[in-house]
Amino acid sequence: MQDDKLAADEARRQMQHDAIKSQVESDVNSEIATRADRTTRIEARQMEQVAGEMRGKAINEVAETEREVERSRGLARVSQVVDYIFYVIYALLAVRLLLALLAARSSAGFVQFIRSVTDPLYAPFRGIVGSPSIEGGYTLALPIVIAIIVYALVHAGINGLLRLVAHRKTAI
Repeated sequence: MQDDKLAADEARRQMQHDAIKSQVESDVNSEIATRADRTTRIEARQMEQVAGEMRGKAINEVAETEREVERSRGLARVSQVVDYIFYVIYALLAVRLLLALLAARSSAGFVQFIRSVTDPLYAPFRGIVGSPSIEGGYTLALPIVIAIIVYALVHAGINGLLRLVAHRKTAI
């Protein structure tokens, strides 16, 4: 979804850039054509110089825009990777929470696998608050809920930073 917004924003900015560039070129060309019949040699040289400078600026602007678009594409790819990593973290922690809620046997291979994979993610949050349980071993592991919330906040922060870096500052 974020990549669609970034792509739509880039497409909109590119269209604005092209429209403004075309308008400026059209205005300059019509002005040159209007004055071409009544210019002196000095004015003709000055017009050629100005036209050359404008061509150079237009080329530099297009090259800069291409660099910015490529940079934004790269940051969008980084954002996708970050999203994927956090979605895997959320899924693993949610499975661990679900297994605790269902009082899964800790001797089962899948339960041991999930615990071993999520222990590094869960360790900083273990013991923050108690985990209420009822008869039969059903446990609401509140530290896992807190971990998911904290990871969601970190995820949002990282994506926010990537958006700040990817945002182009344009001046017309």
